Amino acid sequence: MTLRTEIKDGVALVTLDRPERHNAVDLATADELAATWRAFRFDDAVRAAVVTGAGGRAFCTGIDRSADVPQPSSPYSLDDPMLSIGPKANDLWKPVIAAVDGMACGGAFYLLGEAEFIVASENSTFFDPHTTYGMVSAYESIYMAQRMPLGEIARLSLMGTAERLGAARAYEIGLVSELTAPGAAAEVALRRAAAIAAQPPEAVQGTVRALWAAKEAARSQALAHAPHLIALGSLPPDRQAELFAARKKHGTNGSRGGDGRDGRPPVR
Repeated sequence: MTLRTEIKDGVALVTLDRPERHNAVDLATADELAATWRAFRFDDAVRAAVVTGAGGRAFCTGIDRSADVPQPSSPYSLDDPMLSIGPKANDLWKPVIAAVDGMACGGAFYLLGEAEFIVASENSTFFDPHTTYGMVSAYESIYMAQRMPLGEIARLSLMGTAERLGAARAYEIGLVSELTAPGAAAEVALRRAAAIAAQPPEAVQGTVRALWAAKEAARSQALAHAPHLIALGSLPPDRQAELFAARKKHGTNGSRGGDGRDGRPPVR
């Protein structure tokens, strides 16, 4: 299993448990996440949840580059296993808090984008390497544009591996709700989740649904464009592979590509 789930006093702790891959999501993990959120819909013992990553070095670094995801030849179709990893994608309207310790980049934004709020340790960083490796950042940018000022996500997504958003700045712009000491994000998030779980669940879930309704129309319309933008704007896979190989060869400090000099795994 690549996912650990613990339930106590109405709160579920969901932990991405691939620390040796900086909690990059392979296909098995994507399936486990989707199944977990769907199961919570029917489990009255779960009234709130926290999602985090094991190991302390990364929350999540997106999809594992070793995952083989065949794509249809049509530019109007896209198979993206990351689309199903979030709670809202699985019709879960119980509140979910993201607890970030370390790196959160690329495809991690699918999870962060569907959390109610984010608690992060002071040593956390956020970045999006897509453009550096010839890929369009579509879903990731759209999700994060719902959570932070447009200029900030534009800077983050357009500059690729050249830009890092530190935890302090993420807190200043409202992406992060609360800062903690290194290693304490999950502990603090669990306390906040316990306070939420103590409220009447019907009222809590209705409030969650109302909050998401505020931005749902604009988000849905934007996401509808994402597959075509990715198909039309991303480099062919062999050219992307060349850019990844160049990163390893020249020691570029990026994040996608699991065997670079810093040992970081891939992100979507």
